[in-house]
Amino acid sequence: MFALDSRLQQDTLTIGDFPLCRLLLSNDANYPWFILVPRRDDISELFQLDVADQQQFWLETTALAELLKDLFDADKMNVATLGNVVSQMHMHVIVRKRDDAAWPAPVWGKLPAKPYNAEQVEAIRAKLRLVLTEDFTFLEG
Repeated sequence: MFALDSRLQQDTLTIGDFPLCRLLLSNDANYPWFILVPRRDDISELFQLDVADQQQFWLETTALAELLKDLFDADKMNVATLGNVVSQMHMHVIVRKRDDAAWPAPVWGKLPAKPYNAEQVEAIRAKLRLVLTEDFTFLEG
């Protein structure tokens, strides 16, 4: 059974599910920062997924990055899997703009996280509902 790492649970908001991955929103309003987590047990590395899941993972990652780039008018998409702190396999998909607070540096550790308020979260969910229509299930949480 899929279980989300407790650090991801405490630092993110659940958006919904693709066929393979849970889509999370990092609770940091400084940047539109999304995280994809394959719903598979005991996976810490991409190569531990079977070939079909690897292909699905990349399809979901690239589709999400492209949608977010257009939706948020990004100057650059930062897409990375690190896992040094949270070993559960996850992919960061971060919208970057030339005028964001950390540009051009990485977002990690640059500013304290600024939690979203309820209206901001609903606005993001509403935007996503316009573009995530096929093979996506919205979840509350």
